[in-house]
Amino acid sequence: MNKTNIKMWIGVVLIATMAATVVSCDSTTASKKKRPNIIYIMSDDHATHAISAYGGIYDDYLQTPNIDRIANEGIKFNNVFCTNAICGPSRAAILTGKYSHENGYYKNESGGKFDSTQWTFPRAMQTNGYKTALVGKWHLGTEPVGFDYFKYHDNPGQQGFYYNPIYNDNGTKVKEEGYATTLTTNYALDWLEKEKENDQPFLLMLQYKAPHRNWYPEKKYEHLYDSVEMPYPATFYDDYQGRELTAGDTDMTMDFFNRKDMKLTPPEGLTQKEQGKWLGWGNRRGMGEGWMPSDTMTVEQARKWKYQRYIKDYLACVKSVDDGIGRVLDYLDEQGLAENTIVVYTSDQGFYLGDHGFFDKRFMYEPSLRMPFVLRYPAAIKKHQENNDMITNVDFAPTILDFAGLEIPADVQGRSFVANTMGKKPKDWPTSMYYHYYEFPFWHHVQPHYGLRGERYKLIHFYYNVDQWEFYDLEKDPDEMNNAIDDPAYADIIAKMKEDLKKSQELYKDNGSLNEFRAITDADFGQISGSH
Repeated sequence: MNKTNIKMWIGVVLIATMAATVVSCDSTTASKKKRPNIIYIMSDDHATHAISAYGGIYDDYLQTPNIDRIANEGIKFNNVFCTNAICGPSRAAILTGKYSHENGYYKNESGGKFDSTQWTFPRAMQTNGYKTALVGKWHLGTEPVGFDYFKYHDNPGQQGFYYNPIYNDNGTKVKEEGYATTLTTNYALDWLEKEKENDQPFLLMLQYKAPHRNWYPEKKYEHLYDSVEMPYPATFYDDYQGRELTAGDTDMTMDFFNRKDMKLTPPEGLTQKEQGKWLGWGNRRGMGEGWMPSDTMTVEQARKWKYQRYIKDYLACVKSVDDGIGRVLDYLDEQGLAENTIVVYTSDQGFYLGDHGFFDKRFMYEPSLRMPFVLRYPAAIKKHQENNDMITNVDFAPTILDFAGLEIPADVQGRSFVANTMGKKPKDWPTSMYYHYYEFPFWHHVQPHYGLRGERYKLIHFYYNVDQWEFYDLEKDPDEMNNAIDDPAYADIIAKMKEDLKKSQELYKDNGSLNEFRAITDADFGQISGSH
């Protein structure tokens, strides 16, 4: 090869190398730009039927325009379910993508503390280049791991106070003046403002205490519903026929609201201990259940009076949550961040709003099993969609990782539903979901149970000190009033569902004996006071 040819060859190589470098840099930059920011917003005990995007009997009184905006500009998921409908265990399942028996966090009462050494999706994102932050309710006993910044409710039990709450601000306890929902939103926006010039993508977990018990509205909403009588759910007068030992044997009816729930003022002169007992009167059987607010009221009048006070306070708390979400969405618009930011809104489980005469959660019945879940991602989701695929809270972690382009560990039990958001549901996508609840008898005296919820049918086994099976045809009986377990017309379907239930227990490695399950209920893993 002569000198001229050598020079030409070297020139070609150099040009090709430079071009490859430019392509590589452009590709890396593009890839980096495509990594979405993620804002995961979660409230506590927010029922789908208290969100106007989902619709319900309160739509004439409560509108949630900002949650609705996420749904209307993205996807509203209609079949998202909780695998263990109680606060701490649901949060642990969401963080790990694993059922309670795998992540080790089964219950609130005597449930111990979350094992913070185990894998969680925020840790994975932090390790892989995301800036991470948590603000608001944590409620897992331990200090959060996997976050560059956190500021969480850190009073005893980590339940949080509505007014003048105590936060743990990256290791320092501080008491803040104001209303918790507004304060938590402030801290989320403060962190976003500090990070807006950062080149790294971010994960922000914004987790509200509201609308958890004891339902203290923001001052501006305290009297929002004074002039109206809220409608009653169709099942408010449920008599629990055919479910006497399960739904009919709980401390979750209107009789078990306490005086603090009803915002009553203690008499003067009580000691702190006496005041606590006075306010807690009604919490459980043998402790003032069925107490009357007035000597002139009948039992029915008292239940309706308690419901009205409860539901008005609950819905007023939701108003402030929706306000906070609106502030976050406005900030994203103002800063030009909306296009490449995934915004999720959900709750840690559903809740009873007088349905079946209940408040609280725990049961595998629809109002507490079902979770709201709406998602907006303008860069990839260009128009409103509704999705009816069956999804559970253990699917959240792998989905968020998948959106971020990160590897999903093999031992995660949930599945990514990113493909589902793009209208490409995998052919083997589950058509049923498995559930297991453990806590008993306190709080609320709900029998431990497990079960399978299919697209039409639901099978539940209550097992602690009863042996009761329940079966519901959700197409014919969406309110779950008729336990059809002994109906011969369903015998073959029930037999098949029992087989499928065993297969699900084997699949998720929750196939212990009933005595082993009872031992979990009885075990004292440690106490986080005030965690109901």
